[in-house]
Amino acid sequence: MGPDVPLLNDYKQEFFLKRFPQTVLGGPRLKLGYCAPPYVYVNQIILFLMPWVLGGVGTLLYQLDIMKDYYTAALSGGLMFVTALILQMANLYAKQKTVTVERMQIQNALTDEDEFEFSSCVGSETVKFIIPGKKYIINTVFHSLLAGVLCGLGTWYLLPNRITSLYNNIGGTVTIFVLGWVTVCIAEYSLIVNTATETATFQALDTYEITALMRPFYILVFIAVDLAHRFAVNAPILEQANQILHVVFLGLPFLWAMGVLPPLDALFLWGMEQLLEFGLGGSPMSTNLFYFLLHRLLVMFLISAGTAIASYFIPSTLGVILFMTGFGFILSLNLSEIGFAFRHTTSSRLASSTSKDMHSALRTQLGWREFVFYLTVLALALTEASLLHQFAGFSPFSKASPQALVSYVLLVLLVTVWILREIQRVYLFGTFRNPFYPKDIRTVTVFMEKQRRLMKVGVVRRILLTLVSPFAMIAFLSLDRSLQNLHSVSVSIGFTRIFRMVWQNTENALLDIVLVSVAQMLVFSPDLWWNRSLDTGIRLLLVGVLRDRLLQFASKLHFAVAILLTSWTEKKQRRKSAATLITLNVVFFPVLLLFIAISALLSSPLLPLFTLPVFLIGFPRPIRSWPGPVGATACVCSDTVYYQQMVPSLALALQSALAAGSLGLSLPGSHYLCRFQDRLMWVLVLEKGFTYCGVNIKGLELQETSCHAAEAHRVDEIFEMAFEHQEHAKVLSLNHHFGHILTPCTVLPVRLYSDARNVLSGIIDSHENLKHLKDDFIKVLLWMLVQYCYKKSKAWQTVGNAGGNRKGPLAESEHSSAAGAPRAPRDEESFGADTVEDWTDDSDVFDLEPRGRTRDRKEHRHLGMTAEVHLSIPGSVETQSPGVPQDMLLEDRLHGAVVLGLPAVDRGKQQEVLPRVEFSCSYSELLSIPEEWRTAPVPPSKVHEMRQKFPEEWYHFILSQLDFFHLKDKPSNLLDDLMKDKALKDVYVHGVLSCCFGLFGLDNTVPAPSHVFRAYTGGIPWSVGLDWLTDKPELFQLALKAFRYTFKLMVDKASLGPVENFKELINCLEEYESDWYIGLVSDLEWQQAVLQEKPYLFSLGHDRNMGIYTGRVLTLQELLVQVGKLNAEAVRGQWANLSWELLYATNDDEERYSIQAHPVLLRNLTVQAADPPLGYPVYSSELLHLPLF
Repeated sequence: MGPDVPLLNDYKQEFFLKRFPQTVLGGPRLKLGYCAPPYVYVNQIILFLMPWVLGGVGTLLYQLDIMKDYYTAALSGGLMFVTALILQMANLYAKQKTVTVERMQIQNALTDEDEFEFSSCVGSETVKFIIPGKKYIINTVFHSLLAGVLCGLGTWYLLPNRITSLYNNIGGTVTIFVLGWVTVCIAEYSLIVNTATETATFQALDTYEITALMRPFYILVFIAVDLAHRFAVNAPILEQANQILHVVFLGLPFLWAMGVLPPLDALFLWGMEQLLEFGLGGSPMSTNLFYFLLHRLLVMFLISAGTAIASYFIPSTLGVILFMTGFGFILSLNLSEIGFAFRHTTSSRLASSTSKDMHSALRTQLGWREFVFYLTVLALALTEASLLHQFAGFSPFSKASPQALVSYVLLVLLVTVWILREIQRVYLFGTFRNPFYPKDIRTVTVFMEKQRRLMKVGVVRRILLTLVSPFAMIAFLSLDRSLQNLHSVSVSIGFTRIFRMVWQNTENALLDIVLVSVAQMLVFSPDLWWNRSLDTGIRLLLVGVLRDRLLQFASKLHFAVAILLTSWTEKKQRRKSAATLITLNVVFFPVLLLFIAISALLSSPLLPLFTLPVFLIGFPRPIRSWPGPVGATACVCSDTVYYQQMVPSLALALQSALAAGSLGLSLPGSHYLCRFQDRLMWVLVLEKGFTYCGVNIKGLELQETSCHAAEAHRVDEIFEMAFEHQEHAKVLSLNHHFGHILTPCTVLPVRLYSDARNVLSGIIDSHENLKHLKDDFIKVLLWMLVQYCYKKSKAWQTVGNAGGNRKGPLAESEHSSAAGAPRAPRDEESFGADTVEDWTDDSDVFDLEPRGRTRDRKEHRHLGMTAEVHLSIPGSVETQSPGVPQDMLLEDRLHGAVVLGLPAVDRGKQQEVLPRVEFSCSYSELLSIPEEWRTAPVPPSKVHEMRQKFPEEWYHFILSQLDFFHLKDKPSNLLDDLMKDKALKDVYVHGVLSCCFGLFGLDNTVPAPSHVFRAYTGGIPWSVGLDWLTDKPELFQLALKAFRYTFKLMVDKASLGPVENFKELINCLEEYESDWYIGLVSDLEWQQAVLQEKPYLFSLGHDRNMGIYTGRVLTLQELLVQVGKLNAEAVRGQWANLSWELLYATNDDEERYSIQAHPVLLRNLTVQAADPPLGYPVYSSELLHLPLF
């Protein structure tokens, strides 16, 4: 698709041009797209100006000195409250009247769903169109009351005398009064008449009508500052703020229209997250529910704020230090997982394994050993802080003071930790190739051998970061003189924050303390503002905020420059408007820098409109960008199981990498991309604390579209250049993909399935191979039937029903079960009657439905067993039940066949009872197959022919491998007697012949490749033999399984060479049984085999476009997964545009520009990784807690 694909199609353009003016004005629909009477527009304009009229009444009375200002506000507010209630009552009345009328009217099917038929100026349709009303009665009252309060306070806020006292300028007063009332009218209309769709949308659905409160909330914030200024005495700061905010107040409609101000839900979460992280030293939290169904973020925020407040009232410095040190350490732990571990301490391991969390193995690592470790660290930290306070005292900071000496140690630790972190990555600082990183790593063995030295480096770094650095920083803080100032708000906030951050975010705390200490060493002047007005805790807080905002600014600038450059350098991104947009960005580059700076200051995403170089400031939102619970939704499909299988192993690998530091500086909000073959895993860090990290792992689709494939190919190029072609690179050479949003970090050994696909041309179509297929099938089927009967006899012995007389009872039980289980009517259970009605010339010859239906019948029959059946063998299936006449069943089946136009077969003659088989060995009944499996309608000549072809030596070899250990008092010559029993052999001759008759028919021709494929998939066209076989579901499944084993054996013989002897063949078949799943990718059993981690899986496929047959082999092994770090701001910016484009512009076109492949921004992959319903990952894990001990 070309770069000039429309940003919005014609329909969406018209829709957007109608919606955006409505958003700007707060809800009036002045552009409808169809002809409407003038009174519709006039009514909306009157309602829009109504607050101004009511407020103007109060303003006029105040200006004429008839009423005081607060009485004026009360009057205007009361009038607005009454007006709002009247409007809502009018809507309720119109709805009731419309319902009554609609019962007598005929619905016009030709009327457009968005088009209203207006009858009069105040008609019910007109009222419902202009005033949609509220969903809940409580909102009707609350919003009306809030409208009155807003109008009253707005009147007070915009009194001309008040504005004149602030600015002493008549022109400014008039401007602020007029435009200010426009702002109030916009908010009032959105609140009480018709809520506008906001460009700043966080939730997909506004269930509780919170959107209507957004604009009034921001107006009330401005008014709150004015009220504080009114009642405060001698507050020049409030006066200046009030003057500035009165001017900004006029720009609120612009900020609302541009989506800069967040909706209330996003504002609430973002505000708590920012205060928790930068004001209280905590970490952003995921949105999972905590105990008592409270929001984890809210719970942690309240506890952290309570800790800071409590520290203010502690009367002694020693108590303050111990309190801050202890609670800083405790709150930095993973409290939710510690609580989970305590609740399950006394429970058994079995009960723990049945937990809903599939990753409970990671959770159970929090045991008594870790609890003792935490107590030891806490005791040492408290001891250190108290001893330093008691004996070192608080000396002034100088180059020779104890605090300065500790700062030297911290500087050395910072440099050491940074070097040890960067030396483990493939690129130093993302730019230069690391000469110490292993070169040309292709296998796990080679990588682990070369990685040993770096693993030791990671262990050293982990010790320095987990144990040494926190204690050194506590020493630095405990010696600070600022702690002498008791009952100080700044000390309580600043030091509570840093004492916790020492454990919660050790690397950043180490950097902040080093920067502050270096600044103190360089600037000793006590008169400097930095030293005079700020204590150490506040300095660290300011440095921490500045550090975070500078890093965000650099990342956002990188993102913006990447979009600008690639809009021209990438030919497929070069639109006709590219040159114009680049020129405008260059000319207004200071404005672009201002936008980036404001976006970084607010910690909000930089929004590239339609991912073009048109940049807006997105509204602030939580760091994870999405409102719902972590991992709650995903677009589950058949590919999901591959991610479910690998995520536990990937989580363990990430755990080691995060602890060692080989993934770089990982903070909440960091994004990583993992790649292996066709799998892409998206990792988002959500939380981080002392020895733990919380992540979410998403799996992207495996069925690659063209856009997905283009970006995945670029990802492969980047990783191959970094990890597989290093032997040709120079030392410290540059990263060829520097500037890309993906920077390679390292590779991780993960236990997962490798996927190999082979073309079977020359094997499946080889006449020589196909000629031996039937003979091999007979051998495999014979082995499978013997194994089936042998296992059944063992199961019978296990339940205690095989003792005593071995002759007769077992066979009689089997025969009675075969003659007494329910057999459903012909039109419900016959393979031919079910499938042939759907078999047309246009049907897919590779349809897998027949086998699926057979499975359904099998499950249905198994569930239908009655209490009278005494034999219940695992895996056995009863096919008839007492009380149902056999003749009636046969008649129904014949009738079903005739209805479908199939050949009528007199099957009543074929179901005659066979004479009882007389075995020469009494134990032969244990290996006898069910009688009904030997009743195939085959002529005697074919039976004689099968006796001639029957592999007797193979049959004897199979019997010789049976041990019968489960039998008591067995004769020593048991195996010889079984081999000599001709009746038993004849039973297997009939059983094998029955299956061959069902799958191949009666002719002896070599099967064609198409027939082999159909037989493998279970989709053979209808025949009399197949119809008989599918009436025995368990036998059909055994025959199908045997055929699949035979096909796999044919492939192995063609690839690896012939089977030398019977022992090798037995070993091969036993390996298939224990280590392989041989079937189809679409089978439910395939997915179960993946989750059970079968070592190997094999599937046969057919490419109809190329006309070739393909084999697919999955092999479970430990392989290397490549990991790279993404530019977090590039991801947040694209997600912000996705949210705006889908939730506001409703641009869900699958071929829209913003979802097309972008090899540098990875635009398509980023969209996929968004949370549903906007994104479509096929897998999304719950919050995974990774211990980083």
